[in-house]
Amino acid sequence: MFVLVNLKAYPCDPVAVAKAAHDVAEESGVRIAIAPQAADIAAVADTGVETWAQHVSPNDYGSHTGSTLAERAAAAGAEGTLLNHSENRMKLADIDASVGAAERAGLETCVCANNPEQIGAVAALGPDSVAVEPPELIGGDVSVASADPDIVTDAVAAAEAVDDAVDVYCGAGISTGDDLTAADDLGASGVLLASGVAKADDPKAALEDLVAPLR
Repeated sequence: MFVLVNLKAYPCDPVAVAKAAHDVAEESGVRIAIAPQAADIAAVADTGVETWAQHVSPNDYGSHTGSTLAERAAAAGAEGTLLNHSENRMKLADIDASVGAAERAGLETCVCANNPEQIGAVAALGPDSVAVEPPELIGGDVSVASADPDIVTDAVAAAEAVDDAVDVYCGAGISTGDDLTAADDLGASGVLLASGVAKADDPKAALEDLVAPLR
């Protein structure tokens, strides 16, 4: 199982969270990545933890003020990128262009979607992975794997019907080892979470609890 922690724009110390994630990944053998704000990618990558961008823009070099260029994210140390998060929605054509930009820069891609139907549509664009995240559960205390397990199994089936090489991650409300186990049982190959770690008083303890079933 892959654990991808999105720090969003939360007022946490990204380097401290990254160091905690690096230590837990080393101790447990679980693949854990951190997705900080673009300005913090280099500092987070310097900790040695796998680092992802929260977004890359659907453009190449040029007159694109305010964009997050995939090549610069990669140069700063990013190894992958989220796209189309519920809090940063994109048009389908722009998702396609951003997937292409990420691939051009050698970044792994995970495209988020609200439901199984959207999962099928974005899986057709050829990302490395997709993440199903019902918006109403994002930031809550109940995981999608518990609240509506059919969404996860249907998302897995939708992605497989299009391209069985695309991994499916489970997001929204993930915070405990039980949530991770439930996602695994439903066919997901990873989880995407944010507040459960970024807002935790002790991020390392939160991550240790999360990956405990995998030890």
